[in-house]
Amino acid sequence: MADERPTTYQRPSSGPGGPRKKRPFQRRKVCRFCAEKNLTIDYKEPRTLRYFISERGKIVPRRISGNCSKHQREITEAIKRARNLALLPIASNHVLP
Repeated sequence: MADERPTTYQRPSSGPGGPRKKRPFQRRKVCRFCAEKNLTIDYKEPRTLRYFISERGKIVPRRISGNCSKHQREITEAIKRARNLALLPIASNHVLP
């Protein structure tokens, strides 16, 4: 009995749902504001900010939009300012001009 060691647990290659599928490698999105230096983030341009708002009216996260953290903070601040000035809708059921 002293020689019996518990064996290490090996994960099964296929679980109850079948084998795990590996995600294909996706390229990292490049921040468009870093790539093109002439683009500016301005709260007075709702057409530019509209690309960073989902159809439900939420701000698109950085992992989806591909922005760097610096420009994502600037976009978030610009969207919030534009919402306060009623240039952008706060909720999704409002109509965009």
